[in-house]
Amino acid sequence: MGVRITPVNGQPVHSSKLFEMEVSSAETNVASIASYLGLPVKVLTTFVKDSPIAQMIKSNLRARNMDYEGAEVPQGDPWGYRHQFNIADSGFGTRGPRVLNDRAGEVGRTLNVKDFDLERVFEKEGVQILHLSGLIGALSVETSEFCLQLARYAKKTGTRISFDLNYRASFWKGRDKELREIFTEIASVADILIGNEEDFQLCLGIKGPEAGGKGIEAEIEGFKGMIGRVKAAFPHASVYATTLREVISVNEHLWGAVMLEEENWHVIMPRKINVLDRIGGGDGFVGGLLYAILKGWEPDTWPKFGWASGALATTFLTDYAQPADEDMVWSIWGGNARVKR
Repeated sequence: MGVRITPVNGQPVHSSKLFEMEVSSAETNVASIASYLGLPVKVLTTFVKDSPIAQMIKSNLRARNMDYEGAEVPQGDPWGYRHQFNIADSGFGTRGPRVLNDRAGEVGRTLNVKDFDLERVFEKEGVQILHLSGLIGALSVETSEFCLQLARYAKKTGTRISFDLNYRASFWKGRDKELREIFTEIASVADILIGNEEDFQLCLGIKGPEAGGKGIEAEIEGFKGMIGRVKAAFPHASVYATTLREVISVNEHLWGAVMLEEENWHVIMPRKINVLDRIGGGDGFVGGLLYAILKGWEPDTWPKFGWASGALATTFLTDYAQPADEDMVWSIWGGNARVKR
């Protein structure tokens, strides 16, 4: 868990004097869809003891209807632990967003399964889906082991595992072999496997989409071929998904998705969406997908609700969507932006 600092009014960082600070993390961005729509969510994390930023994070999680637990780690000296800062502008028009991740001394790097009672969490409290992000999986040697041990425990207890690969080159520097082995093991037991073409290639060594001609139809066939190769290599999963995004401008994207559920393809052709801030759109897709699965809906609704949840997230200045109800999400899918009185 950390915070994002964003200039107001879509301005770039270097020319701004006023900034807004929001709590952020890829994993809680995903979980927000379920928590705002009434499903129980628990976050396993770490906090800097007596830190006002930690206090802000805890208050934010409570406001988002999320339970949490985590070790309280002393800051130490002024060069000790802290919560990470994400410094980013939203971009505007033809000026693309710029993001700086300042993770020096991040307390999240100390995550350890020994700090949690996994038997209580998984077997007594009950977990329907464990969601893991490759961002935490690659953050440090400790967090890699943390995610691996969680996946192994979830597998042992029959808990479904969702794994969003989320490759980041800077996290993998000097650890390629080690992380490839860890990500491969987690992917081999995952029930829901999510990533883009870069994620599947660089995390798991799967060949990316092949160019099969021009046009969106050919592009989608290329993605289907890639997902087919992922399934052949990791057959345990029952759901494989990727989003499709073409940036026309910062504030206008074409947004689509491809999902393979068992042997059934579900394709959402890219449609135009208007974007206030793109950060969190992919997490919103995953959150909506998992929510639909948890609700026991028919599989053809899963990517639709995910697509709409991702589109919803891009209309918020927070990194996560805050749906008022399911109807707000379905209205986006239906293209109904009229006033609701």
